[in-house]
Amino acid sequence: MATLSITPQGTTSLEAERDRVLLEQLPQVKFIARRIHDRLPQHVELDDLVSAGVIGLMDAMKKYDPAKNVQFKSYAQFRIRGAILDSLRELDWGPRQLRRRARAIQEAHRKLSLELGRAATEQEIAAELGMQLADYQKLLGELRGLDLGSIQQESEEDGVEELSERIPDDKQEGAFALLLRSETKEVLTKAIGELAERDRQVLALYYFEELTMKEIGQVMGVVESRVSQIHTAAIIQLRAKLAVLAPARAKRTMRAAS
Repeated sequence: MATLSITPQGTTSLEAERDRVLLEQLPQVKFIARRIHDRLPQHVELDDLVSAGVIGLMDAMKKYDPAKNVQFKSYAQFRIRGAILDSLRELDWGPRQLRRRARAIQEAHRKLSLELGRAATEQEIAAELGMQLADYQKLLGELRGLDLGSIQQESEEDGVEELSERIPDDKQEGAFALLLRSETKEVLTKAIGELAERDRQVLALYYFEELTMKEIGQVMGVVESRVSQIHTAAIIQLRAKLAVLAPARAKRTMRAAS
């Protein structure tokens, strides 16, 4: 569906068009909900995510502007995913203690990366944290899903800062913003390139091939829970690498823009 065009022809016509779009886009809602649910603890209900996604779809229908030259399907995906993530934040399903432990792992990755000049292995991270490898991998399983809010960044006071608030809108975007975006992509590409082959494979299969954790496990010959562990560790490691790489890039960007 390239555009959503609703011509006012009476309430009945509008309701019929709305119902048609809802039915047409419902498979997309369920797909996004399942993808997110795949990375969450088992106590989170899939139906709750689907319900939140439908609310996001209805919000997309209200706010969609064909003049923006953006396909409705793409716009709806953004709204659906955002509504589901908002509902999860309201549930507070990620205890602060787990978030602190996730930050400890991220700091261990950052520290060892600087000391070793390469990505640290799971054994090295576990040793840095004073844990047995099996306990570390179990912790990764418990941290499953904490990487969902990638648009967020936790503050040192256990708060949450919306990174989207730092992103300028189209009217504000000037040379500096464009340069910063380019630098960000470059930093992320470098960070991903420094991950282990196994980690890159999981990220590629999940985000680009859109396989489920179970399907990735079948491809790699490991159980689904192990894929989840690798995925969580890779995301934490990426954040640690970005924390190391981004400051230097930011300084160069500031100098280039001045």
